[in-house]
Amino acid sequence: MKHLPKHLRPRRRYLAVEIETWPDADLARGPFQRELWYAAQNLYGDAGSADADLTVLGFDYADGIAETIVRARRGHVEDARAALACIDAVGGDPVGVRVRGVSGTVRACSERYLHGRAGISEERTVVFENESRTAVVRDSLLDVGGSDGFTGATQLDFE
Repeated sequence: MKHLPKHLRPRRRYLAVEIETWPDADLARGPFQRELWYAAQNLYGDAGSADADLTVLGFDYADGIAETIVRARRGHVEDARAALACIDAVGGDPVGVRVRGVSGTVRACSERYLHGRAGISEERTVVFENESRTAVVRDSLLDVGGSDGFTGATQLDFE
């Protein structure tokens, strides 16, 4: 079977996406793809979500930050952004989703917008609510561990 000529192939756009969550969360490509499909289907229905053809390409997760590329058909970039904005949890873990940029090829998208994590994380002991606790530090953000999960804080909360 022959490939379609270049002028007949469907045009695609690639969105570089950053996903932030608590450090103890377990994110993977499959559950994120499922949440993206559900979000698009709830927004645009079966026909609209199939027309946008949203697909997650690759998935890199470590220390509470994930990076991925979402493929969408040309002309449906705003639909893809809206569907991504509707995702608030993946696998029961709360997430924050941010689109870093849009490109016409996977290579350009990866080179321009990915592999620039929000910072290298480290663990530190801090005093929070009059107790010594472990905190995961990324740039000026701290996720302080407690008995009922994590609490988000900044450096200003400790000065």
